[in-house]
Amino acid sequence: MKQADLIKKMTDKEILLNLYITQLLMLILAFGLGWFLFDSWADLFEKFKWDPFTIFVVGGGSAFIIILFELILEKILPKKMLDDGGINERVFQNRSVLHIFVLVTIIAFAEEILFRGVLQTHFGLIPASLLFAIIHVRYLRKIILFIITVGLSFYLGWLYLLTDNLLVPIFTHFTIDFVLGCILRFRNRENQV
Repeated sequence: MKQADLIKKMTDKEILLNLYITQLLMLILAFGLGWFLFDSWADLFEKFKWDPFTIFVVGGGSAFIIILFELILEKILPKKMLDDGGINERVFQNRSVLHIFVLVTIIAFAEEILFRGVLQTHFGLIPASLLFAIIHVRYLRKIILFIITVGLSFYLGWLYLLTDNLLVPIFTHFTIDFVLGCILRFRNRENQV
């Protein structure tokens, strides 16, 4: 059975539950691996640096460019090339803006701690970025989506290398997901009117 068919059979509550469980497992994995790989928790927590310019200008500017790129692709490519099987629509279209904010905060935090903070710090940019792309399994059958995800993953990893600040890829990831999630939500509202 195709993933799109499975998604159609799931309720919104089941989709959200699976999303929250997946992110919780990523956090558990991140802290479990971190416990073994870092000499102390302080080594992980020193990766979080409050530097507003780098976080908001570099991270936010990067997010803006990526969002613009994705919106341009949406205009020039056939819809089926960017169709993820309806997962993103089901996750975001019926959520309040506050719920989208909470969801993407959890997603960005969990995924970036695991992939950048723990895996990239210990195993390097390439393994961490490829693993990040592969866990987004719904994109593996859509070459354009997979290329975008691989590119985004390497870019987030590069931002982390460039800034040595985990808050930068977290904020970039958060901003991309939040803006695109809100776009899906408001498009759904327009289509219902």
